[in-house]
Amino acid sequence: MKQCKELLFLIIVLFSSVSVQANSDNGSSLFVGADKEVIESVELFEFNSPQEQKRSIDLAKQLRCPQCQNQNLVESNSPIAKDLRLQVYQQIKAGKSDKEVVAFMTRRFGDFVLYEPPLNAKTYVLWLLPLLLLIGFGIMAVKSVKKSTKE
Repeated sequence: MKQCKELLFLIIVLFSSVSVQANSDNGSSLFVGADKEVIESVELFEFNSPQEQKRSIDLAKQLRCPQCQNQNLVESNSPIAKDLRLQVYQQIKAGKSDKEVVAFMTRRFGDFVLYEPPLNAKTYVLWLLPLLLLIGFGIMAVKSVKKSTKE
């Protein structure tokens, strides 16, 4: 028990010293607030029409960021999301349809970039497992109720 307390004390001291060092770097700390230059470096794309801009944004919202996993391309600030937003912009600007843009993204990253992947041989488990689990738990619940009423 005494060894655990000593180990815990050493870990706390170690992390507190790392924290103090990180905060005393005068501007090069781990967490730096965004300055005016960073805020103004927002990506701006020029579209031919407001409809084209809306279409591009809607399409980017439908595609998942491969790095962030739970954010779409619009919400994510990862480098890959920025590249993919540019790719969506360029393809929309080139006159490609939404289906063509989505097909390009799925060829490059697989069905993972889609929030609603299609039902095919690769995704049967994804679509059918929740249903099978629901049926299984339903059968177990019915058996449990029948067993408890017999006793």
